[in-house]
Amino acid sequence: MALHLVADFDLRKDVLPWLRAQQAVSAATGAAGGGGADVLENNYESLHVLNVERNGNIIYTYKHLYAFEKDLQVVSCSVNSERTLLAASLVQSTKEGRKNELQPGSKCLTLLVEIYPVNNVKVLKAVDSYIWVQFLYPHVESQPLPENHLLLISEEKYIEQFYIQVTQEDGNRVVIKNSGHLPRDRIAEDFVWAQWDMSEQRLYYIDLKKSRSILKCIQFYADGSFKLMFEAPLDIALSDSGLKLVNFGYDYRQDQEELSKYPTLCVFTNHTGSLCVCYSLKCASWEQITYSVFYFHKGHSKTFTAALGNAGSPVTKGITFLNLDYYVAVYLPGHFLHLLNIQHPDLICHSLFLSGNNEMTDILPHSHLQSLSGSLVLDWCSGTLYRALLSQSYLLQFLWNSRLDYEKMAILHCVLSCGPDPRFLEGQIIRWISENASACYSFDPIQEFIIASSYWSVYSETSNVDKLLPYSSVLTWDTEIPGITLVTEEIALPLMKVYSFKGYWEKLNSNLEYVKYAKPQLCYKNSVVRREWHNLISEEKTGKRKSTAYVRNILENSIKVISNLEARNLEPRLTPLLQEEDKHQRLLMGLMVSELKDHLFRHLQGVEKKKIEQMVLDYISKLLDLICRILESSWRKHNLHSCVLHFNGHGSAAEFAVFHIMTRILEATSSLCLPLPPGFHTLHMILGVHCLPLHNLLHYIDNGVLLLTETAVTRLMKDLDNTEKNEKLKFSIIVRLPPLIGKKICRLWDHPMSSNIISRNHVTRLLQNYKKQPWNSMIDKSSFSVEFLPLNYFIEILTDIESSSQAVYAFEGHDNVDAEFVEEAALKHTTMLLGL
Repeated sequence: MALHLVADFDLRKDVLPWLRAQQAVSAATGAAGGGGADVLENNYESLHVLNVERNGNIIYTYKHLYAFEKDLQVVSCSVNSERTLLAASLVQSTKEGRKNELQPGSKCLTLLVEIYPVNNVKVLKAVDSYIWVQFLYPHVESQPLPENHLLLISEEKYIEQFYIQVTQEDGNRVVIKNSGHLPRDRIAEDFVWAQWDMSEQRLYYIDLKKSRSILKCIQFYADGSFKLMFEAPLDIALSDSGLKLVNFGYDYRQDQEELSKYPTLCVFTNHTGSLCVCYSLKCASWEQITYSVFYFHKGHSKTFTAALGNAGSPVTKGITFLNLDYYVAVYLPGHFLHLLNIQHPDLICHSLFLSGNNEMTDILPHSHLQSLSGSLVLDWCSGTLYRALLSQSYLLQFLWNSRLDYEKMAILHCVLSCGPDPRFLEGQIIRWISENASACYSFDPIQEFIIASSYWSVYSETSNVDKLLPYSSVLTWDTEIPGITLVTEEIALPLMKVYSFKGYWEKLNSNLEYVKYAKPQLCYKNSVVRREWHNLISEEKTGKRKSTAYVRNILENSIKVISNLEARNLEPRLTPLLQEEDKHQRLLMGLMVSELKDHLFRHLQGVEKKKIEQMVLDYISKLLDLICRILESSWRKHNLHSCVLHFNGHGSAAEFAVFHIMTRILEATSSLCLPLPPGFHTLHMILGVHCLPLHNLLHYIDNGVLLLTETAVTRLMKDLDNTEKNEKLKFSIIVRLPPLIGKKICRLWDHPMSSNIISRNHVTRLLQNYKKQPWNSMIDKSSFSVEFLPLNYFIEILTDIESSSQAVYAFEGHDNVDAEFVEEAALKHTTMLLGL
């Protein structure tokens, strides 16, 4: 199952055993209220969860709370953080479950009770309308507070805050001061919907202005102050005829069927500064259902229309929205489960859409569920408090079994963003990639994995990273998802009503500012790095290098990255990576460090320079580490050994499999201009020589798939003997080498062909500035051992040039290459060509 619920509290398991024990004691002693388990079971329906407080306290009732009246039913209840005060709203009920008047002119009694120990009872309200109560909880819970703050929410559409001062008498006895007159403030009025966020102490409510729904939020603080934080217009239709409350306790006014007739509306936030409003009308069709999500932190809304797979199955329950931090779960029992990516909602492929009446979707209770703070979910009917978790094992299994690209993409991101053990989950995804690197058509799984995993590795370092670093390698997605219709619209941004922000509000405001002003996109791209890297390589070939200080600084950046990578990974590596100079990859690595630092410095104002520098090193180290791990996973799977590193072997199926995954890694990184671990190209070349026929090998080299590193070619010249096949291979390699490397390699191969190439290079250098001079036609034949006049004439010219002081200086350090060497090489080569 993609989503499973772990019970944190269960009335039947956590409360019933204790109640049965109390009943048994009462029955044995003959005390009043006895009657054994039968009485308990008959009255189980009166056992309800009333409220869940911010500190984890769960308030429930069995029969009646206090013996004020036998038929009193608790509508709402809350205790303060010290558990010294209890607020409760009660109504009188009949056996039919309907409410009668408690007394003329009132049907709801709201009480404030001193419970440490039980002392006085104060009547706060006695009115002919329902009242809900909620104590405010300070964010810092240390010493008992001298003042408590209590919200009263009236069915008459107003909210008040009471200020209750307490004092201690006779030791620990807590007494309400000035109970005859408690100060109060009117918080809100004329609203049609309200939601309480117990964790963050926020009140969301909607009022109607000229038939327009305006969402507002009030933040409460520990000192009793409160502020209206924002106003946001909502393009939804809400009636002002009724009042709908969310997270203020179980609503006894309606049964489940009546509740399903109301539109579902809830607000979700998380620590990253996201603000989502989820909205769904009651289902009017058995064929499809529509819901909307307003991503205020992104500046747009998305309306999803989902086809119901079981058109003949009636929809008896409404949609349930659950907050899963980076995701919102949208659940319709027996029909579908959607996991919406609220952190990156731009592309539909980043959200997962499961449908069908099977184990994937029929996983949650069919009763009314309410999402509390974080991932807590409360089933009001059963009195069970769950913690909703994404099943990583199920998602990984689904990743292996899925044949659809958009599901693979969504699962990959879901696993990486929600996993408790990132390295383990990365290892599982790497196993999948090694088997399915070529199984995706709409995206490159290696690219997507490297980019997404590197992003999440530094995401928590500082705010706004999600705007500055790429989250996905996919920029557009045109593939339709069967059964899902999506309409995206721009929405008006919330209007912030305060000007000093901290914590969540600072992040939300930053997100809103980004939506307003960040055009074009601020996300980092490697285009500048690619251009500069190609320039440096071109300069190296032509010998026209920029200042050595600039290049030295770039290479020092790469040294820091590799040191950081080795410090993070203490396990020995199976593959010979990071052990070679590979100057080109080090240049690319160092350039990426430099450019990414500049990018973050520009846009992360107020963040320490050292923190940004370390984040950049961690990010690029993660990129390289993931590439190493993908390769090592394949290496370990196919049980390759160090003998692979020699050229005098033959390619096996295992080597070809590793060569294939290395080629896919190279393809993925090249298009994004990402650095590879030094030594990668050497290993790739060795496996290529093992696995490919010569014409394929040369084709790979000519097209830049295989790079001829000095390390690889040196080893090739030393490992292979001079059989006809090997001579052909060596010559094909030598003629394709860059001049600087070619001159070094030729000297390692004791062969006429190598001598021929060295001679050609030597002659080219000698004659590049040669000016023809008149020569004596008579040549002293006695100075030459071979009667081959054209060669004799040419060697005499070379000898004369070499004798000049200018030529000696020009060719100083070229070993023993001279006119005599050229003559000998020419004769050997001619002899070889003539077969003599």
